[in-house]
Amino acid sequence: MSFIQTSVQRTLRKVSRRVLLAASLLLCIHHASTAADLNVISSGGFTAAYQQLVPLYEQASQHKVTTAYGASIGNAPDSIPSRLARGEQFDIVILADSALDDLIKQGKVEPGSRVDLARSIIGMSVRKGTPKPDISTVAALRQTLLDAKSIAYSASASGTYLSTELFQRLGVAEQVKDKAKKIFSERVGTVVERGDAEIGFQQVSELLPFKNLDFVGPLPQEVQQTIFFSAGVMVGAKQPEAARHLIRYLASPAAAATVRRTGMDPVAVAP
Repeated sequence: MSFIQTSVQRTLRKVSRRVLLAASLLLCIHHASTAADLNVISSGGFTAAYQQLVPLYEQASQHKVTTAYGASIGNAPDSIPSRLARGEQFDIVILADSALDDLIKQGKVEPGSRVDLARSIIGMSVRKGTPKPDISTVAALRQTLLDAKSIAYSASASGTYLSTELFQRLGVAEQVKDKAKKIFSERVGTVVERGDAEIGFQQVSELLPFKNLDFVGPLPQEVQQTIFFSAGVMVGAKQPEAARHLIRYLASPAAAATVRRTGMDPVAVAP
């Protein structure tokens, strides 16, 4: 094992210990005397950070967290709106901020329970080993869209922005309509990875985990969309106090380093 690999592993272990310690300190102020079973539904943007943080939380709290996943918006069978419409029950929902606000208005999420967890931006990836198109400027992005043979974008918040705003703003909506595909019920990276699309757009945090993709970069700032991924307590939650405690942890400085490593900007400031 190389010196660099050893150093990286040592650093990661130190970070994990600091996060677990911080979680333990947070739990000291939690007054629940018994472990709780929490049911969470989360959209993809926060998933990479969430999947690293929850095992640490479970270890420190003795709570058990069961998680389902779905898109923030849309009518795919496994989207969050569809699952809630079928009456599926959860204690916590994590999704794009505008979609969470809609759920609050619909009476499905407790008013005042929204907590912003992370800021997220949109990026583009290609299959590893293929040319990496230039998207560093608005003009270059426009040309890349015109030159691409096939384009994949998500059926959730980022894809809605691309298909209803960005393509029109760049003046390419007509040119790309037959080669741009909205992806339901799977990650855009999966589609690009297997060669079904030449380029793919999604939240940066959802593209980075794919090791067989090359991350090209974020959209240019002038046409970038920044959204919050936010959490709320569901109306009728069976474990509302434990739910609030988990949300506080996910939004805390203790979680910030993990959120940053997975391609988002934490709302909390890391110590």
